[in-house]
Amino acid sequence: MWGDGSPRREFLYNEDLAEALIYLMETKNASEIGEIINIGTGIDISIKELADLVIEIIYRDTSERQCIIEWDTSKPNGTPQKLLDISRLSSMGWNAKTNLYDGIINTYNSFLKQSL
Repeated sequence: MWGDGSPRREFLYNEDLAEALIYLMETKNASEIGEIINIGTGIDISIKELADLVIEIIYRDTSERQCIIEWDTSKPNGTPQKLLDISRLSSMGWNAKTNLYDGIINTYNSFLKQSL
């Protein structure tokens, strides 16, 4: 993987995004929302931690880790952090329900079902 894994990113489960949009459409008017609103979790994770988490989930039913990540530090890391300020959305009464671990498991299980 490119870089050293230190950049931090925020991830939002797709069903949480859909729920947030429906919530806003059903409970708020355009003037309350404004032109732009951040929809996210407000929680970030390093790319290295994310990669380790994905490996943990993929190999959760085996006794040993069967994947080794090689970090190519000759490549750029990218922006150090991309984290949304979700305070406006939270104050409107909505927060994401799906944590990253569960979101990755749901996505991976869906992938496995489609791959059969």
